[in-house]
Amino acid sequence: GFEPERRSSHPYLCIDFRTLHSERVHRLLSFQRYLHSSRLLRGVPQQIPLHILDEDYTGQARCMLEKVGNWNFDIFLFDRLTNGNSLITLTFHLLNQYGLVELFQLDMVKLWRFLVMVQEDYHSDNPYHNAVHAADVTQAMYCYMREPLLAKSLTSCDILLGLLAAATHDLDHPGVNQPFLIKTDHYLATLYRNTSVLENHHWKSAVGLLRETGLFSHLPAEDSLNMERELGSLILATDISRQNEYLSRFRLHLDQENMCMSNASHRHFILQMALKCADICNPCRPWELSKQWSEKVTEEFFQQGEIEKKHKLEVSPLCDREANTVGNIQIGFMTYVAEPLFAEWARFSDTRLSQTMLGHMGLNKASWVLALLTERTTFCVGEP
Repeated sequence: GFEPERRSSHPYLCIDFRTLHSERVHRLLSFQRYLHSSRLLRGVPQQIPLHILDEDYTGQARCMLEKVGNWNFDIFLFDRLTNGNSLITLTFHLLNQYGLVELFQLDMVKLWRFLVMVQEDYHSDNPYHNAVHAADVTQAMYCYMREPLLAKSLTSCDILLGLLAAATHDLDHPGVNQPFLIKTDHYLATLYRNTSVLENHHWKSAVGLLRETGLFSHLPAEDSLNMERELGSLILATDISRQNEYLSRFRLHLDQENMCMSNASHRHFILQMALKCADICNPCRPWELSKQWSEKVTEEFFQQGEIEKKHKLEVSPLCDREANTVGNIQIGFMTYVAEPLFAEWARFSDTRLSQTMLGHMGLNKASWVLALLTERTTFCVGEP
């Protein structure tokens, strides 16, 4: 399933790849990590500080980890306190907290190396799709997995897959969307036949790192392959173009009241829905956090639009800085994407967290509406 991939034929898309041969696996090493490769990765794993592996966190970062299950967890502050290592620190902490490192007999050095490589495969120059977003989604996924219906039903394998999928769900994201890759005839669009292009790439990149680090190499081959396939199934569910498909299936289960959490396939589907919620939960965060995410994702849209204008391509919807604002983009996103999804999630898991998320989204939407009205009023008053 790992076909050789060629370099992009479009020099303006700032992504480059080189092929790495590791045993019988060809994987892509992103140019991002090639430029910023850590001293921890190449031949010196013994230099990893043992106090980090022992989870002896100090100061404010450790205090924050004690409240990692709080919905108002400030991932931006946590990223600063960990010196830009929020994804590594958070994911390692959660895996260790669940006892998964010991249960699955994960080699500590391999695990740390894997997490470092995952974080470095995210593009730090992306305003939105970067390692901090992945850390935020991982923290949200943890909150959902602690909900009563899930906490009493999920197996250790479910939890491991859920956390790994959250951490890797946007791995090596180029900062542009699928339609952009398709209309520029990018090699990834060709490779994945214009279907879930980014999600397939995130999944295959994650599998490449798992194999390169040998994180699951001690498991039976069949178990390792099953883990890779289920990881892919979770990541592929984050394709926003398939939103209605998943939402309709979710709604049907709820209408028929036939969701059975003792059924492995049903649990997997709920993990898919949880990851989908975690991926787009920014409108459900407190305003101070939600506003920052809104501005970051909009800036990434606008940067794509500027690339399209520069190369005389049709500007994608929402990507024209002159025709859109953060507010109108967010209001549309909440109305047509986020609200329908989180309304169904609240039907499935009617808890304090679900009501809190819906409450925040309502207040945030009202804030953006007010901001738009203020802008229009100011514009009208200022007219000659």
